[in-house]
Amino acid sequence: MLPAYNEQERIGSALDELFAYLNGTGAIRSGGRPASEMGAVDVLVVDDGSTDETTTIVTARQQAETEVKVELLRRPHAGKGAAVQAGMLAAQGDYIIFADSDLATPPHQMPLLTAALAEHDIALGSRVQPDGSDRRSTQPRYRRLLGRIFHAIAAFWVTGPVPDTQCGFKGFTRQAAHDLFMRQKIGGIVFDAEIIHLARKRGYMMAVVPVQWADKRGSRMRVRPGLALSVVYDLFRIPLIHRRVPKR
Repeated sequence: MLPAYNEQERIGSALDELFAYLNGTGAIRSGGRPASEMGAVDVLVVDDGSTDETTTIVTARQQAETEVKVELLRRPHAGKGAAVQAGMLAAQGDYIIFADSDLATPPHQMPLLTAALAEHDIALGSRVQPDGSDRRSTQPRYRRLLGRIFHAIAAFWVTGPVPDTQCGFKGFTRQAAHDLFMRQKIGGIVFDAEIIHLARKRGYMMAVVPVQWADKRGSRMRVRPGLALSVVYDLFRIPLIHRRVPKR
């Protein structure tokens, strides 16, 4: 599942890469696994009220693709978290994976998540590698600094010791996905931390899966005071709005 908002510059090439991999014609780079390990895969794109040509591009790919089932879900703009929530609740596969629409984590990493889901309820892609290195080292310095601040607050107050809460590459069993995303309240970019918090409270088994990742320029997220305040506010209220969530 790919959430998309005004992604006309990137969604076409991302879908081409994804379809090539799923059809077995794309190159599998170092550390990648063949798509055949996952069985049948459907693709769902959730358009979060784009005002550019995103839906036109997706529809064209949808009509041209013959090997992979492609669905487009269109909804009013409400934020990335709301778009992911809509897609995760609409998806019906045994395993449900969401990825950023720029495919910063390449599709050949998906079997790593599905393998983990054979024994866990949730597989969290992580840009932190087993040797301690961090794929985010290619990001601009200010983004890395803000990320460290966010992680410190989230780890203390919301998520516990998860090395990378915001990696846009996560997998869930269908039961876990529908249970958790049905309870989601945050529509913005902090939704990942909320889902991890809910998973801990509900007692789901989570696996951390180191994955490849490359910084894809072109993000429209701009760090402004208003966004920073919104992020802090959402982080603070997550444990409060879910204080009565029961264990399974």
